[in-house]
Amino acid sequence: MPGDFLGGLGGLMKGLSGFMPQDDPEVKMFNVQSEVDDLKKQETQLLAQIGQKAIAEGGIARFGELGEQLKLVQTNLAAAEGKLKTALEEKDAKDKAEKEEEQKYTCPDCGTRNPDGVKFCQECGAKLGIVKAFCPNCGAENPAGTRFCGGCGTKIAQ
Repeated sequence: MPGDFLGGLGGLMKGLSGFMPQDDPEVKMFNVQSEVDDLKKQETQLLAQIGQKAIAEGGIARFGELGEQLKLVQTNLAAAEGKLKTALEEKDAKDKAEKEEEQKYTCPDCGTRNPDGVKFCQECGAKLGIVKAFCPNCGAENPAGTRFCGGCGTKIAQ
């Protein structure tokens, strides 16, 4: 009974996801994760049928339509897992962009979140919008405005 309750919640969530913005990376991840889960269930069911058939026939034999169905499900599963990976990457990129945007208004000295349009921290007076530069070659952290990496000398894009 508890499994039915939780399974019902999954179905409810699937239904509700249709009302959410479909371009949101988290909605994409939920939808694709549901697809992956459904395809894994189908794969498991087909493998069970194939196994039962093999046992009944006394060994490995041709599986005909079941084998073809399994191949199709496995192909679809690989595609869905690829879409899930893409959705995860999109979410990570969105999170990174939001974090970078937030850093523009967070004081690098005292950590205070300042309102939009403010150039100096309202708490300590430090200049806002100073973002550290990272070397594309060695990954070293460099002060904002640095033109060349202090670790390896590589030019840093401005």
